[in-house]
This record gives sequence, structure tokens and C-alpha cells, in this order.
Amino acid sequence: MRKTYRQGRLGEEIRKIISDLLLRDIKDPRLSGIVSISAVELTSDGSYATVYVSSLGSGEGRSGEQADILAAFSSAKGLIRREIGRQVKLKHIPELIFKTDNSMEYGRHITKIIDSLGIEHENPE
Repeated sequence: MRKTYRQGRLGEEIRKIISDLLLRDIKDPRLSGIVSISAVELTSDGSYATVYVSSLGSGEGRSGEQADILAAFSSAKGLIRREIGRQVKLKHIPELIFKTDNSMEYGRHITKIIDSLGIEHENPE
């Protein structure tokens, strides 16, 4: 399905609101470290918003850490939706779905594979 301009704009506005809340109001100890909202995608009817969360931390125990982060966001879902409703004039506030963004890890994995091929890089100079 094609993403409309309105969906993109609204998704970006929701991303900014959640990022501000993360800095100011959400004080959950499970959100220690560097946690950011990488993207928000809305469904075509605007009833659901998928929020992609990324975190930088230790590689050990990563899946447990990600589960804690998603649980912290799920418990703060009411506060986040209330703030979205206060700052953005919408008839219906979208239901929030939190997912882990693994694009950074995937990029590192691909880089490691490319480096393991042993291909020498030419300098463009």
C-alpha cells in the first residue's frame, strides 16, 4: 500500500512527540541507555501506528533488553496516546504498536559479510 503525504507527516509528528516524552516525562528504569524512536508508520485509515524503537547498548542479553524496552513503552502507552491527542487534533488517536528496529544491527552484519570477502577498496582520490 502506498504511503500518503498525510500519513508521513502525521507519523513524523507522532515520532517527535514520543521522542520529546522520552526525554522529559517517561521515567521508566527499563529505558536506561540510548533509546530512540527511528520511525512511525501509520495504517491507511490512521487507526494503528507502528512505532519502531532502536537502542544502543551492550550486545549481551540483547533480546531481554529489547523485551524490557518494549514492555516499558507498552506500559507508557496511555501517557503517549494522551499527549498525542493533546498536541495533534485528531478525531481518533491511533492505537500504538511498538516494534524493535533492527536496521543498525542488520547493517553491521552486512558490513561484516562484505569485509569477510577480502575485497580491497580503491581510494577515489
